[in-house]
Amino acid sequence: METQHTSLIMQPDDFSLVLGGPLYQLWRRTRLSGNAMQLLHRRIIAAVLLLWAPLLILSIAEGHAWGGTVKLPFLRDVEMHVRLLLALPLLIVAELVVHQRMRRVVRQFVERNLIPDAARPKFDAAVASAMRLRNSITAELLLIAFVYGVGVLFVWRTHVRMEGTSWYGVAEGGKLQPSLAGWWMGLVSIPLFQFLLLRWYFRLFIWARFLWQVSRIALKIVPTHPDRCGGLGFLQPIINAFSPVLVAQGAVLAGMMANRIFYAGAKLPEFKLEIIGVVGVMVFAVLCPLLVFTFRLAAAKRAGVLEYGVLAQRYVREFDDKWLRGGAGADEPLIGSADIQSLADLGNSFATVKEMRAVPFTLKTVLELAVITLLPVLPLLLTVIPLEELLKRLLKLVF
Repeated sequence: METQHTSLIMQPDDFSLVLGGPLYQLWRRTRLSGNAMQLLHRRIIAAVLLLWAPLLILSIAEGHAWGGTVKLPFLRDVEMHVRLLLALPLLIVAELVVHQRMRRVVRQFVERNLIPDAARPKFDAAVASAMRLRNSITAELLLIAFVYGVGVLFVWRTHVRMEGTSWYGVAEGGKLQPSLAGWWMGLVSIPLFQFLLLRWYFRLFIWARFLWQVSRIALKIVPTHPDRCGGLGFLQPIINAFSPVLVAQGAVLAGMMANRIFYAGAKLPEFKLEIIGVVGVMVFAVLCPLLVFTFRLAAAKRAGVLEYGVLAQRYVREFDDKWLRGGAGADEPLIGSADIQSLADLGNSFATVKEMRAVPFTLKTVLELAVITLLPVLPLLLTVIPLEELLKRLLKLVF
C-alpha cells in the first residue's frame, strides 16, 4: 500500500486538473491531443471550424455577412468574433498552461516535507478524490445539461439584449426568431463555448476542494521560511497559470460591451457594475483556493512569534550578561566573535516570522489578476477618451 501511495505522488504527470474527463478522452480519440495535451493547434483549429466557421458560411448564404437588410451583420458582430476567435482559443490554451505549471505542485507538498508521515494516507486520499472528480462523466454531463437546459431553452430566445434585425435573427419584444445561422449559434456555438467556460469553473472548484482537504492536515509549516508563507510560496506561480481563463472571461465582457456601445448607443461608464462584478468574481475564483490556508498560516505565525520571542529573549539576555555585564572572559576578544553574527541572524529570523503572511500571495498578485482580466476591456477606453488624450495621460503616469 505504501508503494502505491508513493508511486501516486512521485509520478510528475499524475496530478493534473486537465488530463481527464470525457472531453479529454474525446480529444485523444479524435487525435486532437496527446497524452499530455500536445497538438494544441489542432484543437484550436477544430474548435473554430466547428463553432465559428459554420456561422460565417450560413451568414453568407443568407446574405447577412456584410450588411444588406440587417442592422448587425455577422462580420461586424464584435461580440461573437471576440468570443469564438479570442476567448475560445484562450480557454483551450489554458489547458496546456495549467497542466504544465501544476504537474509538480502536488509533489512539492511531499518534497518539502510539509506532510507528516502519519498524515500521508490522508493526503493521498485527497489526491485520489480530486482525480476521481476530474474524471467524472456525470459532472460534465450535468454541465452540458445545465448549458442546454438553462442557456438554450430559457435564456437564448427569451432574453435577447439587442432589439432589431441581425445576422442571427429578428428580435422583437425580447424574443428571438432565429435565422439558420442563429440556430447554429444557439444550439452549437454558444452552448459549447459556455460548456468550456463552466468546465474551467468546475476545475477551479476541484482545485479549491483539494487544497481545502490538504489544509485540514496538520502541515509542518515553518514560520522562518524565506518565502514569508511558511513554505507554501510554491503555490503562488499556479495563480498566473489561470491567466488565459481570466483574459477569456474579460474578452467575453468586452465583446458584449462593444456591441452595446457600437450598435445600441450605450456608453462605457454604464457598465461599471458589470466590470467590477466580473473582475471581482474572477480574481476571487483564482485566489479563493489558496485562502483555505489562512487559518493554518495565521496560527503558525502566532506560534512562531511566541516561540522565537522566547528564544530571542533568552539569547539577548545571555548576550547582555556576557558582553555588557562582565560575563566574558578577559582573554576572549570581542572582534571576530560569532556571538554578534548570531545575534544578527536571530534578529533576521524573528523579522521573517513577523513578516509572514496569512495568505500565500500578495496584494500585487491581486492587482495583477485584476489588470489581466481587464486587458480586453482597455481598447474600449477609446470610445470615451480620444487616443491622443489617452496617450498623454499614460505618459504622465510613466514620467
